[in-house]
Parts: sequence; structure tokens; C-alpha cells
Amino acid sequence: MSDAEALKAEIKKLSAKAMQAKMDLHDLSEELPVNWPTILEVAQRAHDAFAILESKRASLKTLENA
Repeated sequence: MSDAEALKAEIKKLSAKAMQAKMDLHDLSEELPVNWPTILEVAQRAHDAFAILESKRASLKTLENA
């Protein structure tokens, strides 16, 4: 498997993880004010997941343009 193919597979997994984090944040927002103390934790998980995903996408773009 090439580096690009491996990175694409990793991005697919990270995308699923980021989408789940997004849905967790969405679900939390709909349930407010229940569980309001978890807002920062859930939001941080979503932020981190999308930050990693964007970083990997940028790496893939750089690899493909090399």
C-alpha cells in the first residue's frame, strides 16, 4: 500500500471519528441544559478530531502534489 493510499484510509477513519464527535456535540446542544457541565469536554473532542482530520488532509494534498 502506498503512502497516499494509507493516508486516505486513515483520513476515512478520522472523518468518521470527527463526524461522530460532531453528532455528540449536536446531541448535547439539543439536550441543554441537561449535561451542561460536559460542554467543554465534548466541544474539545470535536475540535481535536477536526484539527487532526484537517492536518491529515493537508498532508495528503502535499503528498499528492509532490
